[in-house]
Amino acid sequence: MGVQPPKFMDQLRDSLRVRHYSLRTEDAYVDWTRRFILFHGKRHPREMGAAEVQAFLSHLAVERHVSPSTQNQAKAALLFLYRNLLEVDLPWLSEVVQARRPPRLPVVLTPGEVRALFDQMEGGMALLAQVLYGTGMRLMEGLRLRVKDVEFERHEIVVRDGKGGKDRVTMLPDRLVEPLRAHLGRVRALHARDLAEGFGEVGLPDALGLKSPQAARAWGWQWVFPSAQRSADPRSGLVRRHHLHAESVQKAVRLAARAAELVKPVTPHVLRHSFATHLLAAGHDIRTVQELLGHKDVATTIIRTYGLL
Repeated sequence: MGVQPPKFMDQLRDSLRVRHYSLRTEDAYVDWTRRFILFHGKRHPREMGAAEVQAFLSHLAVERHVSPSTQNQAKAALLFLYRNLLEVDLPWLSEVVQARRPPRLPVVLTPGEVRALFDQMEGGMALLAQVLYGTGMRLMEGLRLRVKDVEFERHEIVVRDGKGGKDRVTMLPDRLVEPLRAHLGRVRALHARDLAEGFGEVGLPDALGLKSPQAARAWGWQWVFPSAQRSADPRSGLVRRHHLHAESVQKAVRLAARAAELVKPVTPHVLRHSFATHLLAAGHDIRTVQELLGHKDVATTIIRTYGLL
C-alpha cells in the first residue's frame, strides 16, 4: 500500500512553515482557505479564480459586515494559497478589489487615564502593560521579548523581528528598570525549577534550534513574560513554557479599563498610541518617535499621533 499524500490543509500549513510564517498567521490563513472552500460548495481552489475570490470577499463585506482589515487578511490568505501552494499564475489579481480602511483618529489616553488603568492591574500583567506603554512596543513584540534583548545599562530594549521582519531599538524608561529586574529574578527562579524538572526549553527562531540546540535552555533566550503553565507546542508537540497569551493580556487590559471606569475603548495597542502622543507632547522630535515605533514612513507616525497628514 502506497504512502498517502498529505491532506490539502496540511500542505498549506507546510508551505506556510517553510516560509517562517507565525503560528497565528498560519492558523488565520488556513481558516480563511477553509471558509473560501466551504463558501463555494467545497470546490477545489484549482477550479476557481478571480470571480470566486471576488464573490467571497464581497460576501464578507456586504453580508458579514467584516472590517476592511479583516477582508484584506482574507485576501492575503487566498493570494498565498494561489501563489505559493498552488503556484497558479494570477493575471486576474488586479481585478480583485482591495478594501480600504477609512481614516480614523487613534484612541489616546491621557497620563491620568494611563495611571488609573495601571492602578487596576497587578503582577506580571501590570508590568507588561507598563512596558508596552513605556517602550511603544506592539503587543506581540512585548510578548516575544527575550531576556537577552533587555539592555539595562543602556536603558534600551532591542525589538527583534518586528512588523515587516525588522529589528529596532526602543527606550527602557528609568522607572521600569528596577521593577523589570525584580520580575526577571522571579522568572529566572521559575526557569531554574523547569530545568530541574527536566524542562526549560524555549522555542527558537528559524533554524537556530538545529544549529545551537543548547540555546533552547539558555537563560538569555527565555521569554521575559512567560506563561504560568507549561503546555505542548502546537507544532512540535514538545512541552515548553510559552510566553503569555495575547488574548489573556487583552482581557486583562479590558477588565482594568472597566474597573477604572474609562469611557474610551482601551486595548494594549492604545498604550502604543499613548506612548507616541505623550512623547511628542513632552517635546520629542517626530523623527525620534518614528524610529522608536518602527514606522517606515513618518506620515504613519503623524497619523498615529495627531490623526492628520
